[in-house]
Amino acid sequence: MVKVAMLSKWHVHAGGYANMLKNSGKAQIVAVWDDDKERGEAWAKELGAEFVPDLDALLARDDIEAVVCDAPTTAHRDILVKAAKAGKHIFTEKALAPTVAECLDVKKAVEEAGVTFVISYPQRGRPCVRFAKKMIEEGAFGKITLVRTRDAHNGVSGNWLPAYWFDKSAAAGGSMMDLGCHPMYLLAYFLGKPKRVTGLFTAPFGTPVDENAVAIAEFADGALGVAETGFISAGSPQTVEIYGTEGSMIAHGEDVQFQSRKYSAIHNGFFKPNLPEGKPAPLMQFIDAVEKGTGSPEGLGIDDAIALTELLENAYKGDEANKIEVIG
Repeated sequence: MVKVAMLSKWHVHAGGYANMLKNSGKAQIVAVWDDDKERGEAWAKELGAEFVPDLDALLARDDIEAVVCDAPTTAHRDILVKAAKAGKHIFTEKALAPTVAECLDVKKAVEEAGVTFVISYPQRGRPCVRFAKKMIEEGAFGKITLVRTRDAHNGVSGNWLPAYWFDKSAAAGGSMMDLGCHPMYLLAYFLGKPKRVTGLFTAPFGTPVDENAVAIAEFADGALGVAETGFISAGSPQTVEIYGTEGSMIAHGEDVQFQSRKYSAIHNGFFKPNLPEGKPAPLMQFIDAVEKGTGSPEGLGIDDAIALTELLENAYKGDEANKIEVIG
């Protein structure tokens, strides 16, 4: 049974993570820390755990093996460096941090401490994404020319996101820094390291952050990646499109259409492929990795976390400066 401390209930996913841990039979939540004392005390009572108002005191405890970080994005670096130095295994909500420089501070602390690090990239475990990754590795798309990814909802236009979600000093951004992480980390997963990145963000409903956002990046061999997101779209499916010289895939959710010359002797044109099973939630992969000592699961480690921030940071710079950011 892995002993876990929950670090803040700021993020909207914090309650879901706590419930997942409680229902897993593999972990026990023993303590809660939150910079908002009232919020933290109420949550600790709900979870049947101890509220510890001093983060350093919590991290010094021997009965805590791992932490789940759902603090404001701008606070991640300081909290996670402390957690790593205290020898605690780390699960964190995305994005790891607003800048690559901050991410590198976390990486240094994690590697020096030798702790397990996992970031929450649930869509990397989706059946359609696992299928697409396998087809890329098999060369079924040929030379990839374009990948388009989209994830959007109506949190602003539907008026259901909490007001604090639009505080840039805590959230570090808007739709692209939050929901946009999913399409962005899929681009990195499929295409690797970007060469150039830009972004175009708008706020039609007038909140202080981006509500509608598109990022475009150039990757190796001229492949283009397009990541779309927003808080003002109703009924927008999670979309993954991959186009290459030998094949294409279009997925709306897990409804996948695929075609490839590699399979032309069996299937003429687009067909519905058999998809692999989805992977467990990243949090459960984290608990298993801590329990078994197997290290960060594939696609969820510290370098994967840095790759997302590299895209995000440069997309925001591109939007703010009305230019394309070249990656050194």
